[in-house]
Amino acid sequence: MKDDEVRALPWIWEFWAHEHQLPPAGSWRNWVILGGRGSGKTRAGSEWIRTQVEGSLPYDEGKCRRVALVGETYDQARDVMVFGESGIIACSPPDRRPTWEATRRRLVWPNGAEAKCFSAKDAEALRGPQFDCAWADELAKWPVNDAWSNLQLALRLGEEPRALVTTTPRNVACLREILEASSTVQTQAPTEANRAYLASSFLEEVRARYVAGSRKAREELDGVLLNDAEGALWQRESLQRARFDIRPSVDRIVVAVDPPAGSTGDACGIVVVGVAMDGPPIDWQAYVLADCSVEAGTPLKWAQAACAAARDYDADRIVAEVNQGGAMVEAMIRQVDPLIAYRGVHATRGKLARAEPVAGLYEAGRVRHARGLELLEEQMFQMTTHGYQGEGSPDRLDALVWALTDAVLEPGKLWQAPRVRGL
Repeated sequence: MKDDEVRALPWIWEFWAHEHQLPPAGSWRNWVILGGRGSGKTRAGSEWIRTQVEGSLPYDEGKCRRVALVGETYDQARDVMVFGESGIIACSPPDRRPTWEATRRRLVWPNGAEAKCFSAKDAEALRGPQFDCAWADELAKWPVNDAWSNLQLALRLGEEPRALVTTTPRNVACLREILEASSTVQTQAPTEANRAYLASSFLEEVRARYVAGSRKAREELDGVLLNDAEGALWQRESLQRARFDIRPSVDRIVVAVDPPAGSTGDACGIVVVGVAMDGPPIDWQAYVLADCSVEAGTPLKWAQAACAAARDYDADRIVAEVNQGGAMVEAMIRQVDPLIAYRGVHATRGKLARAEPVAGLYEAGRVRHARGLELLEEQMFQMTTHGYQGEGSPDRLDALVWALTDAVLEPGKLWQAPRVRGL
């Protein structure tokens, strides 16, 4: 090889890339790379952006000139996608390396191409701008909002605007919808595919952390998108059939609260359920109207959120689990609204035992869901006959169980109970 060729070789991505890091041939709009931790997703994203914006020479125009870089948060977009070890700047040769403009949150290449950083938590920022190329990182971790749909609507420049999604798989609705689209192509790789570039201590740690063959190992290490957990009490397909778009007329509304154990970590589950009380309780139809859960904070914060939900939906009462807070739970609710109807409930059985009767209501077709409950539903899909398989506490699911128990199950038990003469 000539000296110039030797100097250029480190920057020729096609020479070094694994097969899953190269874009599939043909016409497509979205390319999804599903990969285990450390499988080279970020490097693939950075190099793909390079191929879109760079021309033959440093000042020549490339195929794209306006790029969106979207991470879960702005800091992650900047620190991982731009400045990371495998970020765009680290992957760019010196004569084509873009300049970072911190105040405008953008990269500018010598040929005039620009890439701007966005946060998936600020979906509205993606309204207005136009792009001919986009890279969405760790999309399976994005909050449930309009970030992806807004990004797709912003991809309207050039002859064939495209987006790359790099993510460790999780069975979330947005990712599934992207993969099911006919305009999407996919590549996939496990962590082991990139072991030559990973520290041996890292591989030892992740192998020890995730039990081989377990659900988490399949997702986090093998990069495999899994369907419902084995033995799940709720199935995605059945919930898809239980949707409603127009808010129904109901006779009673309950707001259930599952307070967090502390001020950090798990969220406070707050779920609103309405019931149409036609005929005996065995015929009542329940509707999950909203998930108003809030991130962990002070007790006053979640008490305010619960009372706000009760006001917004004109609820008949608030039901709250008091195992963690005792009398404090009611005291916080009363501090916000002294006159609100309230009932404290104690958990005397495990989460699975409480959830199974509620799952039975769904099997009987007696519960329907509003749209926009994805975070709640993801917790439902992780509740199995072996217990909860998700991360953290199923706070939203707990609130749902308390709401349906109070609104439907307990009235049904009272109705079915044998009556004593004279009472």
